[in-house]
Formats: sequence, structure tokens, C-alpha cells
Amino acid sequence: MITVRAAADRGRSSTGWLHSAHSFSFGSYFDLRHQGHGNLLVLNDDTVAPGQGFGSHGHRDMEIVSYVLSGALAHQDNLPQRSHPDGAPPAPTPPTGILRPGDVQRMSAGWGVQHSEFNALQDQDTHFLQIWFKPLFTGIRPSYEQKHFPAADRRGRLVRLASRKGVDGSLSMNADATLWAGLFDGDAETATQALYPQRLAYVHVAQGTVLVNGVPLAAGDGALLEDENQLTLQHGTGADVLVFDLARR
Repeated sequence: MITVRAAADRGRSSTGWLHSAHSFSFGSYFDLRHQGHGNLLVLNDDTVAPGQGFGSHGHRDMEIVSYVLSGALAHQDNLPQRSHPDGAPPAPTPPTGILRPGDVQRMSAGWGVQHSEFNALQDQDTHFLQIWFKPLFTGIRPSYEQKHFPAADRRGRLVRLASRKGVDGSLSMNADATLWAGLFDGDAETATQALYPQRLAYVHVAQGTVLVNGVPLAAGDGALLEDENQLTLQHGTGADVLVFDLARR
């Protein structure tokens, strides 16, 4: 069974500098029919105005994944200092990372973390997805990981971005879930993947259009899959697609 979560039906919020669409209940948006899907709790589609962003704020006991679609997202946190790749000592200020298209960040909030996120650009919006998973274990040490997944590697196929044990070079997260992404354009670019009846699956079309098991979806649309044996993505047009394998909470 496939249930479409249409982009137009998502919750909306705006602060002037931030425009968000919520696939599931979040903040002031509450819909009893859309309280996550399995252990996928939050999927926010955020557009941040130039130079604006989220000031320092706290999270705990949540697995948070950020996926940048356009622009550049600056991240700063209060986690222990990380050495520079060239071996230089850590900077005296909290570490800052810049996420650009193709970059994925995983933050395990654990027992508590303070962080901020800002549009690093002064001349254009930054568009990204913020995704929250229910953690397997609470009260763990907070941690952070970031990796670039080249567009060429995602072209016409699904690539693991994050998984429980960091399978195939994916980010390792404290959640019973796997997140894939793929880019699909034209009839030749097709991907199929087995689905398991004891699990849940969710597909989110971040950009473009694509057929999901024959059902047409456009940017912002989602599809909840239950009791489906296989996922097929085909006939994409500029499609950037996320696929979730999820526990039933």
C-alpha cells in the first residue's frame, strides 16, 4: 500500500527569514494524522534567507540529519574540539562546519548539545532538509559527523547516506533506520530496492518529479509504503529522492 503525502498538504510556518514545510507534526503545526512514520519523527523542508539562521539552541536524545539542496549552511556547536585535518591544534572557538549541496551532517544530540545553524551566504537562500529519528539509546555522548556524497555517485542509483552501523561508508547513527539518496533524470535512470514487510519505508522527493512504484510524485511529495515488497524509482525529471528504511517504533 502506498499513501501519498502531498507537498501542498504539509504544515507551513514562516518567520520572515525562515520558510518551512513540515511533512510531520512539528512546533506549532500539529496534525494527529501525521505524527511521523515509524521512527522517522521529523522531516522539515527549510529555506533560510541570506545571512539569517537559528541562534544557539539545545537538543537532546535525538538523531538529527541535515541534507543541503542549495546554498551553504553553517553549523556551530559546543561539542569537544576537533583537530584540523593537517594536525594543527583545535581552534579556541567552537567548531564550525559548512554544508553545501551533497553534504550530509549527522548529529547525535545524546545527553544534550547546543548548536546554531545559519545561511553562510549573503546573496542567496539556503535550502535544506532537517530530519529527526528516534534514537535507539538515550543519554549517550553527543557526537557529530559530516560527509560529502558526490552527485556522480548518486546519479541513477540509491546511495546510503546514514545507517545504524555506517554501512558502505555511510554516516553512522544511533537509530534503527537507513537513509538513501539518489538522482534520477530520464528513462534510463532507474533504481529498484527490496522492501521488508516487518519494516516501514518512506520516500521523499526533495526536487523534481519521479514515479514511485508507478505513482507520480513531485517536489515536496512523500509516499508512505507498507506491505510493499519492492521499491522502484523511474522516469525522473531532475529528481533528488530520499528513501527511508524504518523501524515500526
